[in-house]
Amino acid sequence: MFHRLALASIAFLGVVSAQLTITSPSADDWWVAQSLNTLAWTCDTSPYQNFTILLTNSNLSILPAPLAIIAVQDNFDCSETITQQQSAQPAGTGYVVQLASTVNETDVYASSEPFEIKALGAAYPTTTSSAGSSATGSSASPTTTGAALAQYVPVGLSMAAALALGLVVA
Repeated sequence: MFHRLALASIAFLGVVSAQLTITSPSADDWWVAQSLNTLAWTCDTSPYQNFTILLTNSNLSILPAPLAIIAVQDNFDCSETITQQQSAQPAGTGYVVQLASTVNETDVYASSEPFEIKALGAAYPTTTSSAGSSATGSSASPTTTGAALAQYVPVGLSMAAALALGLVVA
């Protein structure tokens, strides 16, 4: 009996600790209007198989209701490039991305930090990460990730074509 109770407790703790977090956009990782932008989340700790991607804004004159920009997004993708049409919102602050139930969008699994959508033509934030750190220390060189890559993809060029031309590294 104790063994079953212990296993049930461990399983419950695993479910409680599993969470979905939006890592980009954020306050320091904005989007650019009518441009390709990156949405990223912690897929390895998410208990959800899929979700709806919503864009909201606290200023109802900018966005009066949550806007579903992707109806069903698979969690295992870990990130998604948001197209020019999906991010065709006016420049402004107070935007929040929400990942919600595909059946009930008021059941929100995760919300991003409030972020800004800058005007078309604005520069993307510079983001770097250390890739390939060793156990003895981090000697890796920084690599450009996230939204910073999107600025190198010409408008109107599909992601598959950009990959084929070597403009974006998968």
